[in-house]
Amino acid sequence: MKSETEESTGAISIAPVRYALCVEYAGAAYRGWQTQKADHVPSVQEAVEKALGRIANEPVSVVCAGRTDAGVNGTYQIIHFDTRARRDERAWVLGTNSHLPDDIAIRWARPVDDGFHARFSARERRYRYLIHSAPVKPALLSRGVTWTYKTLDIGRMNDAAVHLVGEHDFTSYRAVGCQAKSPIREVRSLEVYRSGELIVIDVRANAFLHHMVRNIAGVLMKIGAGEAEPVWAREVLQARDRRVGGITAPPWGLYFVDVAYPEAFGLPPSDLGPYFLGRPD
Repeated sequence: MKSETEESTGAISIAPVRYALCVEYAGAAYRGWQTQKADHVPSVQEAVEKALGRIANEPVSVVCAGRTDAGVNGTYQIIHFDTRARRDERAWVLGTNSHLPDDIAIRWARPVDDGFHARFSARERRYRYLIHSAPVKPALLSRGVTWTYKTLDIGRMNDAAVHLVGEHDFTSYRAVGCQAKSPIREVRSLEVYRSGELIVIDVRANAFLHHMVRNIAGVLMKIGAGEAEPVWAREVLQARDRRVGGITAPPWGLYFVDVAYPEAFGLPPSDLGPYFLGRPD
């Protein structure tokens, strides 16, 4: 049945279409993913919404799979939005990219069923934390990796990581100001390995708490440097007190690299970036 507006004007309402997009970004210049209330505070979300709005010729509001902090990078951030604009996938990708800064890019776009939700349809997320362990700091990728002059023993780090796999109360590993209702999360895998000159902390979980990966990285780096025993990771976990967890690792080496969705949505798989990492040794 036509609405009163349609009957009086003769116009036909165009139903909105939902699109899913993959966003890649270097986070160094931004105060995180989420749009900030304060003026002149750059965010990735704001830049993406403005660029998409130019292509849609209407305001666009996006929902993301997982909000990242200031300085954190993304290689497979999935978003969705609804629009009445009809554009092909090429226009959403290339057109939007033409209005984005060089440190943000749309990788692909797909129309999806209305039942898809970038956040609530996700079954798990995955992060990689990249560490450059060397006597001298690197000039290249200075905001793409975390540098430490300390020598790290990845065997010790993996021994510690075992204690964090499974469903636990991660109060000790989340930020004091974390707003999540529950500190319970399930870490499904956590491993440390070398890739070229980099040490990689690779972690998958059903969801993450604020600063959770960076706090895990801080604990594992301290253990890898020989400043604590591997069992300390478990002791921190059991304390359920952020104050015993040590230093939060810097954001520069952190990458949001994957989100798992039901196959029915047909989204392209992640390349498990960042692209310069290569395959593990």
